[in-house]
Amino acid sequence: MPLSEHEQKLLEQLEKQLHEDDPKFANSMGSDPGRSWSTRHVVIGVLCALAGIALLLVGVTTQLIIVGVLGFVVMGGGVYFATMRNASGAKGGRPSGPGKAGKPRSSFMSSLEERWDERRRDDS
Repeated sequence: MPLSEHEQKLLEQLEKQLHEDDPKFANSMGSDPGRSWSTRHVVIGVLCALAGIALLLVGVTTQLIIVGVLGFVVMGGGVYFATMRNASGAKGGRPSGPGKAGKPRSSFMSSLEERWDERRRDDS
């Protein structure tokens, strides 16, 4: 069942507030759309991993330990490079930190409390 327009706006507000309040946790959850897989990284990483496997096999067949170890290191580096993510939107994104718009930062809960207090004042 798709979300309504109102629910989508609320979800976007919650995500934005999470990124403002705890950017480290938000980034660890992987919801940042600025981070994406890079085709170049994957291709180069796979080629390095294949070269590492070839070096490893050459090292095993010639019984040269250093060549085998070098092949293993190249293979591991290729896999690491292939799984890296490109952070293209991380630098030019929204500013973070206190004083970004000239007003003090408030947490999500405090803003909800303020809205609740305003509603109670309006009802009285």
